[in-house]
Amino acid sequence: MKKALKISLISSMLISSSLVASNVLVTVNGHDITTKDAQEFVAQTSPNMTYDRLPPKAKEMVKQRLIENELFKEQAQKDKIEDTPEFKELLSKVKAKLAVNVWMKKQLDKTVVSDSEAKAFYDKNIDKFKKPETMHARHILVKDEKTANEIIKELKPLKGDKLKEKFIELAKAKSVGPTGKKGGDLGTFAKGQMVPEFSKAAWALNVGEITTKPVKTQFGYHVIYLEGKNNSETIPYSDVKDKIIASLKQKQFALNLAQMVKDMKAKAKIEDKSTTK
Repeated sequence: MKKALKISLISSMLISSSLVASNVLVTVNGHDITTKDAQEFVAQTSPNMTYDRLPPKAKEMVKQRLIENELFKEQAQKDKIEDTPEFKELLSKVKAKLAVNVWMKKQLDKTVVSDSEAKAFYDKNIDKFKKPETMHARHILVKDEKTANEIIKELKPLKGDKLKEKFIELAKAKSVGPTGKKGGDLGTFAKGQMVPEFSKAAWALNVGEITTKPVKTQFGYHVIYLEGKNNSETIPYSDVKDKIIASLKQKQFALNLAQMVKDMKAKAKIEDKSTTK
């Protein structure tokens, strides 16, 4: 039993050692540079990127920079830079700034916004949490009014699926716009996202209808088909709760901080010795 336990412990240690070793990218004068170091380096310049997602050349560049940084650090230690007045002065400033940052974070962490406060804000500002009305439309864009009228004449007698199918066919064949190859599909959009003339004509349509007159814009003449409409919807409280709490917390923190500053100034001995008044 003891022998088995000993073997198990040794195996566990070997596996653990192997895992740690696999995280080491390079060793410089006995100091290990790990994937964690590399990730922290990448995060400083590209917060949305991770080291493991970088291409091989970029990974090698990061590794070389980390090697250089380690060598610079060692040289600075050899030259006893930390004993110089310049270093001590900068360190004092950095420590003071860091202390303020940590203190600020602690004040923010102490700021509490209850669920009931967040819900009350949501109810009071319900109009701010509504998704706009949107539509799904297609169009055929041509250069002249005559061609647009000819297309409308061909489409007018059709209804339902036959109208949609023919519209897509004509869009692919005749539309000069970039959406032509997609059957004129413009996707989903809200009011105000299209140029005024187009928007006015499109929003006047019922689902399954086309414009019976060419719609002129700066791009040419459009024939529009309304594929669908989505009514305005209220975003559920549960979907925005965390954002509301974060926003209210930040506002409350700012108010608390302003009051703290006011109190601190009132108690402090402040002597303004500046020459400008």
